[in-house]
Amino acid sequence: MSRRRHAGAFLLTALLFGGTFVAVKAGLAYLPPLTFLAIRFDVGAVVLAGYAATRLSWSDLRPRTAGDVVAVLATGGLVVGLTNALLFVGQESTSSGVAAIVFSLNPILTVAAAAVLLPGRRPTRLGLLGTALGLVGVILVAGPTALLTGEAAGVPLLVGGAASIALGSVVIRWAEPTLSTTARTVWGVPLAALLSHGLAVAAGESLASVTLPPTALVAVAYVGVGSGAVAYLAYFALVDGVGPRRANLVFYAVPVVSTVGGWALLGERIGATALAGFAVVAAGFALLVAESVDRRRLQRLVYWHREGERAETRAEPRRAD
Repeated sequence: MSRRRHAGAFLLTALLFGGTFVAVKAGLAYLPPLTFLAIRFDVGAVVLAGYAATRLSWSDLRPRTAGDVVAVLATGGLVVGLTNALLFVGQESTSSGVAAIVFSLNPILTVAAAAVLLPGRRPTRLGLLGTALGLVGVILVAGPTALLTGEAAGVPLLVGGAASIALGSVVIRWAEPTLSTTARTVWGVPLAALLSHGLAVAAGESLASVTLPPTALVAVAYVGVGSGAVAYLAYFALVDGVGPRRANLVFYAVPVVSTVGGWALLGERIGATALAGFAVVAAGFALLVAESVDRRRLQRLVYWHREGERAETRAEPRRAD
């Protein structure tokens, strides 16, 4: 059952985050980036507040440990707030495909952060190979030439966003919070909204210039409710369930969703290179799954070996009698 829940959370996160890049690009035609982001989190905070009021108690929401406070700050400040601020500003000068490519660096950056902050998380050769292969695949899906054109002008900001979500997810794991993923998200999204409003004011953006035609309203609704509330609930549940390194593999699937969404909604074509990229991504996932299975088998072997030693130790006095 837990595997099904994890698979469901993975698919939901990939679909909602993948559509975000298309929705952000559409909304930026009408809204300045940080104001757009602030409105997104305002909508998400209202949705989550309604959910918390009907489904959670104060006991569920109250931070109890220093780890809880650190996890809430990492959620709102790094994983949700700063990550999206850099994404929205960076995507002004990049295509949605390029943005999705850069964010697919997330698993690699997560492996690096986990190796530094989490004990016993050193990557294996098979895991590194699968990660690298997945990165090659997503580059093929979105188009390698885009990285060499003017479309990639916002790439440094997007790299910073990918690093922010990777670091934040590892910090949450390191903090060992007692708060549930839902509670951390309920606290984190309003915190991200405050951060976004502050950045918008600092950047000199004004609501007076904002117009909201139907396309902009749809974009705000999608990024506010879908990828601003529901997706984060699914994503943080995945982080808690399988760990940040494996959870962030979802960002390999995100460019695939973005490419298909661009084809279906914006009339973008999927060429032979993109289809080859799908195959390479699948191969990378296969290696990472194999690495995960090998680790579980090794853990089981170590467990049963230790249990056997304990059984022999307990049996020795009876043999002496």
